[in-house]
Amino acid sequence: MGKSLPPLTWFRSFEAAARTLSFTAAAEEIGLTQSAVSQQVKSLEMRLGATLFVRHPRSLSLTDAGRKLLPEVGNALETLSAAAGRIDARVSEDILTVATSVSIAQWVIAPNLPEFTRRHPDIRVRLLSAVWPDDFHASQADVQIRFGSERQVGENSVRLRPDRLVAVKSPKLIGNLDELPLIEAVGTSGGWAAWQHGPSSQQQPVVYADTFGMALHLATHGCGVALVSELLIRNALASGLIERAHQSSIESNEGYFLSFNDADEPAAEFCAWLQTQLI
Repeated sequence: MGKSLPPLTWFRSFEAAARTLSFTAAAEEIGLTQSAVSQQVKSLEMRLGATLFVRHPRSLSLTDAGRKLLPEVGNALETLSAAAGRIDARVSEDILTVATSVSIAQWVIAPNLPEFTRRHPDIRVRLLSAVWPDDFHASQADVQIRFGSERQVGENSVRLRPDRLVAVKSPKLIGNLDELPLIEAVGTSGGWAAWQHGPSSQQQPVVYADTFGMALHLATHGCGVALVSELLIRNALASGLIERAHQSSIESNEGYFLSFNDADEPAAEFCAWLQTQLI
């Protein structure tokens, strides 16, 4: 059996960085943080067993392996984009389409959606998981919930709150914060390195996840203490899946941003309902 393919997101980060010769420029182009792009490229290099870039203090240059890989990855991404463009993913107009991160869909929308459908039996909802900026563009969604910085998500979006970073763990995981393993959500500019409430700021995480939602999921299974957006934890706390590992919190440089077509009554109804679930 052949080796599994690396995630598509790793190839996209590599391709953008290879064209721009900058992790920062690549991050701005594809809507991620610089650290996320750098981490994904590093993961791709480890999976392929080859160094793709020479890292200079202020720029990048491609290695022979990187130069060889770039045209093939670029052609493959163009082929996928063209294939996606030939598919009309739009559904009938009486369905409310919500494009959102999996984290919001799993931890905020899903636990409360039965209530919304009971209140609004005439509104059918379609949930689309979306990460990249062109995912949101292609979705033609009535409601969009994006993760990133204000600069990345653009104008006409409202930041959802509360969104400070809080430390959470499974109630079954016993011990003080400075004794327990840490779970890091990569792709953000904060994290445990910014935690200043005790010795945990000096600890190295032992488990890494690519989203807050995945980090939270790992925490519910007792894998360690996760530092995640406060926005996600309300239902998990209420159901006893997690508890606060420390009462302090820190600012989050990135957040979840809501935008919708305010001329669309079902979209406005959904957004008003969603924000009541966050209070």
